[in-house]
Amino acid sequence: MTSSTPERAPGVIGHVVGGRRVDDAQRYGAVHDPATGRVTGRVALASVADVDAAVAAALAAFPGWSRTGLSRRVEILFAFHELLRGHRDEIARLVSAENGKVVSDAEGEVARALENVEFATGIPHLLKGGFSQQVSTGVDVHEVKQPLGVMVGITPFNFPAMVPLWMIPTAIACGNTFVLKPSERDPSASLLVARLLAEAGLPDGVLNVVQGDRVAVDRLLEHPNVAAISFVGSTPVARHVYETGTRHGKRVQALGGAKNHLVVLPDAELDAAADAAVSAGYGSAGERCMAISVVVAVGDVADALVEAIRTRVAGLVVGPGNDPASQMGPLITAEHRDRVAARVGSAVEEGAVLVLDGRDGPPVGPGPDGQDTSGGFFLRPSLVDHVRPEHTVYREEIFGPVLSVVRAETFDDALRLVNENPYGNGAAIFTRDGGAARRFEVEVQAGMVGVNVPIPVPVGYYSFGGWKGSLFGDSHMYGPEGIHFATRTKVVTSRWPDPATSSIDLGFPRTR
Repeated sequence: MTSSTPERAPGVIGHVVGGRRVDDAQRYGAVHDPATGRVTGRVALASVADVDAAVAAALAAFPGWSRTGLSRRVEILFAFHELLRGHRDEIARLVSAENGKVVSDAEGEVARALENVEFATGIPHLLKGGFSQQVSTGVDVHEVKQPLGVMVGITPFNFPAMVPLWMIPTAIACGNTFVLKPSERDPSASLLVARLLAEAGLPDGVLNVVQGDRVAVDRLLEHPNVAAISFVGSTPVARHVYETGTRHGKRVQALGGAKNHLVVLPDAELDAAADAAVSAGYGSAGERCMAISVVVAVGDVADALVEAIRTRVAGLVVGPGNDPASQMGPLITAEHRDRVAARVGSAVEEGAVLVLDGRDGPPVGPGPDGQDTSGGFFLRPSLVDHVRPEHTVYREEIFGPVLSVVRAETFDDALRLVNENPYGNGAAIFTRDGGAARRFEVEVQAGMVGVNVPIPVPVGYYSFGGWKGSLFGDSHMYGPEGIHFATRTKVVTSRWPDPATSSIDLGFPRTR
């Protein structure tokens, strides 16, 4: 994005194509402040032509960027890392304003994003290939990792800064160019990321941002010049992205939904387990794919654990994200709030016990600046006990502040429950028994496992991804698997013989 880029139209959140801001659109969507319900801006919804322009800009930038030296790529990423650190408060406030999460939660999101940038700065080492000398007389073999071309990221509303930065740093570090399609619910963070990368020295067209809805997504999935697609979202959409993208010949990693379980054994430290359940269940208002949505209470720990959780949940402060006193903010939209509330109602209808009903309670008070929150998308935390696997609240990903408690007689029953669930994103166990913990670690069918850690999100130099219905494709996100996804290997066999020894040989080449 060049310094001559014009200011955006008032209230419009547009695209970045080839370093240029594009605010014009045939269609616009509303961006809300979830704490008040007030419309705060209009987001341009990309047409097919807008998407084609972004892909064309990325394709035009690819030859020059892929030939750019590793040292220069790293220099830009280091500069971007420092700019991101310097603007972390601004990004967190922006995320809070459009997503609704409390500012401290948004600050944690930016901190985890920084880890992925740090990992990508090690790209010279990470792209080293292999070399074998004299595999046959006068023959050497070496391999190199080369970029794919134009990569695409389709990212969700719940982490508008972090998830794009799971994808972009690795992709561009490897020499690819990138088109980002962020959520139209909270699109502004994407433009700030693009601006900071431009300030760090990223050439125009290497990163392009198209705002939009399904029109943009479907065009990206079928575009002939897109080489690979990374997606994070719900399982039905992940399946659509994977099947459509691969049908059009693209490399696809599509991370879907989750139903993460926290197994608590009778020997667990009760207070620590209850704290973890509340923190992991209601953080980000439950709108995260690594949220604990099911506590599996094993044996006689159940009653005491439920009471400990109930006491803690009853004291949570729900309010606007910009209020330092708030521990949990609103949900992303009124429609989503109503869907989550309906799932709470279905739990009661199907026979579960509602310990805390988040649909009840006093209205949320005004924020620190006196804003009227009466139209906000708030839903207080719900705690549901005696949930069974056939209940809707257990079968579906709720993606809201609803924590279910399933009671299991034995460790084996708990493990079987987790493994029979169609999702396999994350799972955790709280226990003091090393043998039980190790057996859980080995046998549980989930891609990310925590032992006395409720949200086992891998650090930036490992990789993020689930199993079963939580992942479509073969590669997890970021870390070493992110490098593998963003490159393809070329093996070169070379021979520099003495010209005097050259002869014609029509036989199959042999190494012995």
